[in-house]
Amino acid sequence: MKFSMSGYPRGLTLGIWVAASCLAAPLGLCLVSTPSYALSEIQRGDLPSPVAPPADSGTVVPEPSAPIPDPLGTKPSDTGQPTDDTNKSQPEAPSGSGGITSPRADPEAPPPAVVYELDKLPEPVKRMHGMLIEACKSGDIEKLRPLIGQGDSMTQLSLGDIDRDPIAFLKGLSGDGDGQEILAILEEVLSAGYVHVDTGTPQELYVWPYFFALPLDKLDSRQRVELFKLVTASDYDDMKQFGAYIFYRVGITPAGQWMFFVAGD
Repeated sequence: MKFSMSGYPRGLTLGIWVAASCLAAPLGLCLVSTPSYALSEIQRGDLPSPVAPPADSGTVVPEPSAPIPDPLGTKPSDTGQPTDDTNKSQPEAPSGSGGITSPRADPEAPPPAVVYELDKLPEPVKRMHGMLIEACKSGDIEKLRPLIGQGDSMTQLSLGDIDRDPIAFLKGLSGDGDGQEILAILEEVLSAGYVHVDTGTPQELYVWPYFFALPLDKLDSRQRVELFKLVTASDYDDMKQFGAYIFYRVGITPAGQWMFFVAGD
């Protein structure tokens, strides 16, 4: 299944043209109304960025009435002892980068090994991968809710902040409105080969697809066929100009935490 970033009426190339036109137009003459975002229309950094309530508005955001299940059983037990607010399992953002979601395609460094065998994954990573695939195949985006989590350990779904329910956010991105399109993309991404990056560091991750860590202009013909299962040839050319793969990618820590599912730069 191929998910184009440029095959829709407002694709990647056209999105860049619109941005340029807005810069050139007089103030107030460039208004773009986008009541809903199809996945193929998401541009670099164009994920919705809801506005949070003003600090002095008195608005109180209620806490969930019941905790979301912890599918991997990784939450500490209630021992009554003081806890450290620092999330030790969450990788730190690499210094001088846009964060752990940023592509790691270094043309000067040897490319990491591309792996397809799921049996080579640590058991917690393999388990999370399996639960994500199962949720995708169910067709019910609500199945992702317990895997996304909440609070500081919640899966990153946008390059910007979101202040609404994560499932509602994903449905808002999905062209069909019910989330099946984004489930299809997530399944396709997780069905690709993966890379193991930053081994032995706080940023260590298993990332799908492997294009996350490979220079696109150095892909061989077989790898380009695999890339075209996710994007179009036009998208490929655009991403080569940008310098990295910037369509959807998934990161999972060695402990099995689903860290991110994002697109853009």
